[in-house]
Amino acid sequence: MNDRDDPAARVARLFDELADDYDQSGVAFFAPIAEGLVDALALVPGERVVDIGCGRGAVTFPAARAVGTTGAVTAVDIAPAMVELTRRRAEQSGCVQVTTALGTADELGLHDASADVLASSLVLFFAPDPVATLRAWLRLLVPGGRFGLATFGTPDPVWERVDALFRPYLPPQLLDPRTSGADGPFASDEGMVQLALACGASSARTVRHHVPVHFPDAAAWRAFSQSTGQRAFWRFVPEDRRQRLYEEAAEVLEDARTDGGDLVLHQSLRYTLGTV
Repeated sequence: MNDRDDPAARVARLFDELADDYDQSGVAFFAPIAEGLVDALALVPGERVVDIGCGRGAVTFPAARAVGTTGAVTAVDIAPAMVELTRRRAEQSGCVQVTTALGTADELGLHDASADVLASSLVLFFAPDPVATLRAWLRLLVPGGRFGLATFGTPDPVWERVDALFRPYLPPQLLDPRTSGADGPFASDEGMVQLALACGASSARTVRHHVPVHFPDAAAWRAFSQSTGQRAFWRFVPEDRRQRLYEEAAEVLEDARTDGGDLVLHQSLRYTLGTV
């Protein structure tokens, strides 16, 4: 089976290619989302945390600070390059409580009942079978263990209009979870709660979080979009259409221009929190 047939392989290859640029555009996006999730989980020193889909460590390192050197954070990702870059960062910053691991969505290579807390930010909607995936994740928790999942909430109208410019070019499997699946679990607070309960949670609730995302100009938005999973969107746009799409996006983005000068798009998040 090649990665044309295997959605997980496609995701792994995309994020492996993105790793050097991922979360490096200068736009504060992944960090404030992750920090909000870590705050919502109320970690305490000594706890053992698993960060699934760690990327460049947006959740990993705030979690490491919260649990201290008496705790432990295992950062897991499907992309080897992400894992290696997070490992290097941990080593360079002296975070001895951080270890890294390579794993797929359902096969994390970790023991059941080995963690006190599970965290995953903007990852679960990439899974071809979210129910099977979340069940596998929750098995990592000890009885009474806590989990926190960050997923996208209601889209900013301007951001939604920008994303819509890509839609005519995208195959169904690459439609962004912010703009598809109106009847799926990622479309509502209650949908996420019911997903967690169906996967073995004993309790679950969803709270909202809001992050204003600042771009000095449309060029910054373009650089940001090409340093995230949205790079895959650009690849489906024919080369002779990309500049025009960018110009159309720049026109739309002007509706988000503030008096302070920045373009400000508002990202709504769902934090689904619970226990097993």
